[in-house]
This record gives sequence, structure tokens and C-alpha cells, in this order.
Amino acid sequence: MPEEELAARIADVLAVDAVDFRERAEADAEVIKDAVEEGVFDNPQAIVGLEYEFYAVKADDCTLRRVPRRLLELIGFEKELGLHNAEMVTSPQPLNAPGLAAQESEVKARLQTALDVTQSERMRLVSDGLWTIPPEGEAASTYLTDSVERTTVTPDGTDRTVRIATNMSDSARYHAMANTDQAESAAMRIDAPHVSLSADTVMPESLITSIQPHYQVPHAPDLPDYFNYALRIAGPLLALGVNSPFFPADLYDEDASAEEILRDGWMEHRISIFETVLNDPTTGEGKVRFPRDLETVEEAIDRIAADNTIVPMPVGSGERFDDQFPHFSRKHGTYWRWVRPVFGGPTRSAANARIEFRPIPAQPTVRDSISFLAAVAGLMESLTRLEHPVLELDWQLARENFYAAMVDGLAADLTWITNDGKETTDGLALYEDLLAHAEDGLTNRGLSEEDAAKYLYPLRRRVRQEVTPASWKREQVRAALEDGADFADAIERMQQTYVARQSETLLEGSFADWIGD
Repeated sequence: MPEEELAARIADVLAVDAVDFRERAEADAEVIKDAVEEGVFDNPQAIVGLEYEFYAVKADDCTLRRVPRRLLELIGFEKELGLHNAEMVTSPQPLNAPGLAAQESEVKARLQTALDVTQSERMRLVSDGLWTIPPEGEAASTYLTDSVERTTVTPDGTDRTVRIATNMSDSARYHAMANTDQAESAAMRIDAPHVSLSADTVMPESLITSIQPHYQVPHAPDLPDYFNYALRIAGPLLALGVNSPFFPADLYDEDASAEEILRDGWMEHRISIFETVLNDPTTGEGKVRFPRDLETVEEAIDRIAADNTIVPMPVGSGERFDDQFPHFSRKHGTYWRWVRPVFGGPTRSAANARIEFRPIPAQPTVRDSISFLAAVAGLMESLTRLEHPVLELDWQLARENFYAAMVDGLAADLTWITNDGKETTDGLALYEDLLAHAEDGLTNRGLSEEDAAKYLYPLRRRVRQEVTPASWKREQVRAALEDGADFADAIERMQQTYVARQSETLLEGSFADWIGD
């Protein structure tokens, strides 16, 4: 899209009255509450879905690639923040054996097609938590911070200058974040050990990619129970999934040694990137955060309606069921929590209340990604049905678990309450209990014990071997350094090895194949 046209669209977004938008979102919240009371958001059974993000690289050297928009349309993927991003959203399926199999088959079928098409462009889609090799001939710092100013005419006829990120997708909402009166509520910077980057837009967020399992609750008023359990499993599952221990080499401070970076770096920098780019460091709780427990479904709805609005988006009319509360739905798009409730649906019969589980980075293979989807779904089923005592784990401890997992992965000291009501910090006891309940939830939905075990095997293997994708990457970098590589070369070697191993196992293998016996 030409920059002039994009600037005009940004101006249209910025012309939306923030006060009116908030009031309409609050009115929409009352519509949703009434529908919840009528049972509109109830489902006869649990339903699962998945959002799966990728980034593109050159097939030969793994440097980052911008994805042509025509190519995204051709492969049926959606654009995300950066020009290098692509996102797949699966069709919701019932949580049962055929439903989980359908989720995995859909991901594989669509991804196989995408890989075939991108191969002809000498490009590859990568499933990973954070890219580390910038585009050929470019520095990561420049790619993430380049922007231009353009002047356009606003709807009321006045001139307005807007800032446009050079390498950001042509979504007016993304660009408007840097131009709205609320822009100061987003820091638009990265602050991590030995890394500090400031930008004029939210483009640094495009470093990261994730998977997001969705679980639709059968009875909407019970959503708080599922939500509060999801907060308790967030830390342990994040610790199993960590996959972003390194930044692009040129983002590190010049005086930071490889030894210091390895010593001080975190296992999941994706968490801190999302928070430091989009949160205001001068205030308390930011928009991106580990949320507090819920008591009622009405409280969940009110939280979204009352959340600070950075970008009040224009809202049009439509024929979908959720077009009955369009301002609320728009506002939800910038309701950034690591676990968040969602209310929506294209029709009244398909209306649903669901949990969107956001802590997990993109994984090395499809099987690993589906394993996390199965684990989240199985735990939501089992923990709530059996009234597992981990619900009594203090919220502050659940939060501490989450950020400890971000820093140390499987080596983190996590607190859990086992099925017998005993509090423990023993990691093996934690995961024995957690994965046993995930398996119980799956078998209770009709999966055979063999199939349930198969879905969870990649996660059990990580526990047994004490290896995660992040720790594997760190060992690759250490080995390259011991071979005499400098730090930048070590990062590049690690990333190229990651992509090579993934090319062999993405569709039919798992990360367990990478780590041996």
C-alpha cells in the first residue's frame, strides 16, 4: 500500500473520538452480560483452536525475509505486525480424539502448502520464538527502528503528520499506536540484560512469535474457574516451552562479553519484549501483564471494557453475531494479558466464551505445538472437573512462577500444590502431577490412553531430559564459542542449525528427535 494511502487510513483511525469509543464499549459490555445470562455463550462441549505465528527467512542462509503480500494471500495466512511475519488460525474443533487430530492435520496441510509455495521464492517459514539473523545487508537495530513521517489531511480537513514504520505491515491499527494521543502509554523500547533499544513505533515487538491455544468453556459463567487455573499452569508450561534466549547479535551492548550474555540472559526474552515495548515504565501495572484472578464472568467483561484504550478503532456495521458488540470486540484487540478471556462468535449458535493462553513461544515442530494445545486443553478439563487444589496456590506465587520461568526455564524454582494438597517446589513432582492431569483431561474427553500419552510425549521428554528449545540454543552457542567463533558468528551458526533441524522434523518429527536419548 502506498505510504500516502496508509497515512490517510491512519488519520481516519486517529480521528475516532476516544471518549465516545469507550462509552460504546461499555454499552457493548452490557449486551454481552445479558447474552451470558441468557446462555448464549454456552456450548454443549469444550472446543479448541490455535493461533500459530511464523517468520520468513532466506532458504540458503536464514537471513530474515519480508513476505510479499500476494504470497500471504496465496497460502491463506494472515499478516502480523512485521513484514516478515505470517499467522495461521485453525478452525475450532471439539475437544475429542477426532477434534485434536483435525487440529494437527489442518496445521500440517496448510503449512505443507505454504512451505511448497515459499520454496519457489527461495524462502522458508520458521516456527521459532525470536528471530536472530536480520535481513541480508541490514542491521536488526535499523530494521526494527526505521520509520518515516508523512503529512496527510484529516477527516476535518486539517493537516496531520504521522509516523510510519518502514518494515511494519500496512495495518492502520499497528501504525496508529505510535501516533495516537495515548502513544506515551507504550514505551516502544526493549530493556533486557545487555540489550537496550528505543524506537518511535511498536515495531520491536515484531522480533517475537508465539502459539496461542484457545479453549472454549462449556458454560460461560464458569469461565473464572478455568481462567484462574490457567494462571496456575502458565508458569510451569512456559518453563517447558521457553525458546527465545538470544537477540540478534547487533542489539547487544558493545561492551557486553559473550560470557556475560550467557550468564545474565533469560530463557524467554519474548515475555520481556512484549511487556517493555507496550507498557509505560513510569506507571504501575501495564497493559501487558500477568492478570489477577477473576471472581465472576461479569468481572472479566468489565475488565476488558475498562481497559485503557491506546487506539480507538473505527467500527463499521456487519451481520455477524458479534457485530452486536463491535466496540467491545475492537477494544479486546489491545487487551494484552498473558491469559485473557474472549467473547465472540460469528453466529448466535456459535457464540462462545474462551480462554486464550498466550505465554508459549512458537515451537520447533508442529507436534510440539499440538502437544501444548493438548496439554492446555487437558488441564482445563481435568483441573476444573476434579477441583484440583492448585487453585489454592496464592496468586502472587503463580505470578512469581511465571516470571521465574521466563528467566530460568526448567531450572526455575516453581511452587505447586499437588493433587494430595501438598505444596512442593520439587520440579519432578510438579510435572508428574501436571502432566498426569493433562492426560486425565484428554482421556476423559474420549482419547485412548495411548493417544493421550502420544500427544504429551514431547513435553514429558523435555522434563526427563531437562532440555528445552532455549537450553538447546544456549548449548549450540556455547559449542560454537568453544570452537573459536565470535559471538555474532555463534548466534548465526545456532540459528542456521535450528532451521536445518526444523526443516527435517517440522511436519513429522518433534523436538525430542533433536535431543537424542
